[in-house]
Amino acid sequence: MIITVTPNPALDATITLDRLTPGATHRVAPAELRAGGKGVNVARVLTDQGEDAVAIAPVSATEAAFSADLGDVPHSLVGTPWPLRRSTAIVETEGGTTTVINESGSPQPLTVWTELHDVVTSRLPRARCLVVSGSTPPEAPDDLAADLIAPANAAGVATIADATGAQLLGAARAGAQLLKPNRDELRDTTGESDAVAGAHALQNLGAGIVVVSLGEEGMIAVPADGAPVRHARLDRVLRGNPTGAGDAAVASLAAHLAARETDIDALLRRAVAWSAAAVLMPLAGSIHSSHTDLARDVTITTLETP
Repeated sequence: MIITVTPNPALDATITLDRLTPGATHRVAPAELRAGGKGVNVARVLTDQGEDAVAIAPVSATEAAFSADLGDVPHSLVGTPWPLRRSTAIVETEGGTTTVINESGSPQPLTVWTELHDVVTSRLPRARCLVVSGSTPPEAPDDLAADLIAPANAAGVATIADATGAQLLGAARAGAQLLKPNRDELRDTTGESDAVAGAHALQNLGAGIVVVSLGEEGMIAVPADGAPVRHARLDRVLRGNPTGAGDAAVASLAAHLAARETDIDALLRRAVAWSAAAVLMPLAGSIHSSHTDLARDVTITTLETP
């Protein structure tokens, strides 16, 4: 089983129109609504691909639509007194661009984090991988990710964090087996403008492999053992909705670690392919059936570093 934890879930709304004109009034089709948040998207992709996954997140009991939308995705929702935040993606079909507006979420009572921790740790004996993914709401404990990763490591469960700031640093210090920030998150967290230098900064704290998303330029994997840095990218740029691309990559990475696979090139190839396949789908949390073909079009090279 792969456990995904979403500290800051959302109700995702996707609005599609020809072109967004700032300051203008637009008449559009009803928004597509979906239970979301990064870890939820990861669990949805994994489930769709036949993996055993469970999504854990704090969600109010009044948000019945959230649970109903998860459908066949196994989940465990921790009660909270606050309503879900909203995340709105505005997809422009003419230019192939997407604008995302994310609410920050509401501060949670400490009891919510305690219960979340207990629910996660109770499932560790049956888990193969733990994923802590996405933002945290205001006033969340800085050590939230670390406090989940540490017991998972102790139980021999592979661990992944897709986070930023204090949560990313805490995950590194807790010895996360794999970290997956994007280039901007890595720079903002470590202060390093060079992605490889930023990855090494996290590894100096205790992290394992660092996989960095570079947008249309693909991804790099920085091993912790001093092996060469590998760079993977698709041979062309795909246009569509990129909001779930990073989550699809994390899903692939989690499946890779859960299977105890160790080949870095295989890890990167599928992560890039699943990420690209997510861009072809209208909503986050899904990947296009062409991901196997896309994997064959991924080029992997050694990145020359100083």
